[in-house]
Amino acid sequence: MKTLSAVDPELAHILRIAVMRLSRRLRTRAGGRDLTLSQISALATLDRVGPLTPGALAELEMVQPPSMTRLLTGLEERGLVIAGPHPVDGRQKLVRVTPAAHRMLVADRAEREAWLVQRMSALNERELAALRAAAPVLEKLTREAGP
Repeated sequence: MKTLSAVDPELAHILRIAVMRLSRRLRTRAGGRDLTLSQISALATLDRVGPLTPGALAELEMVQPPSMTRLLTGLEERGLVIAGPHPVDGRQKLVRVTPAAHRMLVADRAEREAWLVQRMSALNERELAALRAAAPVLEKLTREAGP
């Protein structure tokens, strides 16, 4: 592993700005425009992972349980999640996305990915190859633990 001083701070700066701008551009194409990023993230996690307890979802989303409870209450009021009984622990409940939420997420992903594909079509083969090489590295950065 490289020492912190061996990492190029200018590269970190350029990457941070580019990722923020790309993220912002992708968010403007989101179908759930009236939802917060936290709500969309929680819905996407539930859609991908399946039913979870609010505590387990809070842990996955890296938020405090009271915050997740408030977030889920808002999603439930909009008809995007349903809370049902836990099959084993009667003190717990399981939360899952509704079919409407799943359709919204699928449409949202398709819209954002279509926009990105359109933008990528303007790149040359060398640039596309660079993106193919960078994608797993960017994925790794999102999975690494740390401050």
